[in-house]
Amino acid sequence: MNISNYLSKYCIAYLVGFLAACSSSSTLYEKGESGYEGPALFKEKVVIRHAKGFTIDYHKNFKLVKIMSPFENSTDTMRFVLLQRGTPKPAGYAHAQIIQIPIQSLVPMSSMHIGLVGFLGAEHIVTGMGNLTYVSSEKIRERIKSGDIKEVGKDQGLNEELLIAMHPDLVMAIGSPVSKINRYQSLKQAGIPVMVNSEWIETTPLARAEWVKLMAALLNKEAEVNAKFGESEREYARLAELAKSSKIKPSLVSGLNSKDAWFVPSGSGYVCRFFQDAGAHYHWADTQSTGSLALNFETVYPVALSADFWLNVGILGVKTKQELLDKDQRYADFRAFKNGNVFTHNKRQAVNGANDYWESGAVNPHLVLADLIKILHPELLPGHELFYYQKLK
Repeated sequence: MNISNYLSKYCIAYLVGFLAACSSSSTLYEKGESGYEGPALFKEKVVIRHAKGFTIDYHKNFKLVKIMSPFENSTDTMRFVLLQRGTPKPAGYAHAQIIQIPIQSLVPMSSMHIGLVGFLGAEHIVTGMGNLTYVSSEKIRERIKSGDIKEVGKDQGLNEELLIAMHPDLVMAIGSPVSKINRYQSLKQAGIPVMVNSEWIETTPLARAEWVKLMAALLNKEAEVNAKFGESEREYARLAELAKSSKIKPSLVSGLNSKDAWFVPSGSGYVCRFFQDAGAHYHWADTQSTGSLALNFETVYPVALSADFWLNVGILGVKTKQELLDKDQRYADFRAFKNGNVFTHNKRQAVNGANDYWESGAVNPHLVLADLIKILHPELLPGHELFYYQKLK
């Protein structure tokens, strides 16, 4: 081999190695790992065990959140970079929204989101809400009275000018088939991140409640949520195991007829899972649907006639058995009505009509399950006093 051929091969090998190194370095940079040179900032992390709708990945100075939207056809995953304040932005996430953490101002659009901040004692970050009328949390109501929380409207009545003037760290909306992410383009263009959650379609109570870990990631409260959610998780498992010990599985029917439709929980939803974990027999447990099943009265009637219990009848503000009869005299035919086994989850309903079941109940599934077991199998929890539920008189 002459010297020129040797040098030529050597240079080519060197060039290939150099380009490979550059490529590797570029890949790291695109993944966002080279813009920050300090130590890893997040020592405590969360692990998602139940929820299917989001993921959290930890990097040195930021967290990457992915939220799967079942309602978006073109973009089924939204990405958010949760960036520690005062640190450089990572490269390679051009299509992700940047959220400075820990967030200091939040505009939640759902009562479930109030439950998330309440679980972590973070009511002080709430600066706006879609509607100020139906709020159960006392701390939030106090902030409303003091003027610290503004009403920003929702959906087509959203006051975008007010929101842009407020410029919160995050607007947390709720996903639905009629509420698309492009509804919030003007806010995103103004530099206001919008996170659209669909926690309500999770299929188990623990999965739905586990969205509190996402709120913890926004607040850098992983250690607190791991401890507190872990307690709820263990207690829920204990109670579900206790309910399994009962040989009797009483039947139940849920909901109320309204405007020619009786909405009953589908078999694939978290409400049905509550019923099953509480040791009940539920007629529609094998159905598969997102949310509820819209049935007519005639379909539910024969099932309700023989059901041992009738639950969740207070959705229309019903508080007594007489009010049920005022809506439809046929309710008197139900076995549960005759036996006085009619219950609803409005025990913690405020004077303004807000129901804490939809706030704190969403993130305390063990308390809801305890109530259901007390109703269906009172002998299993003799010392438990109903917390969210109460019997209709």
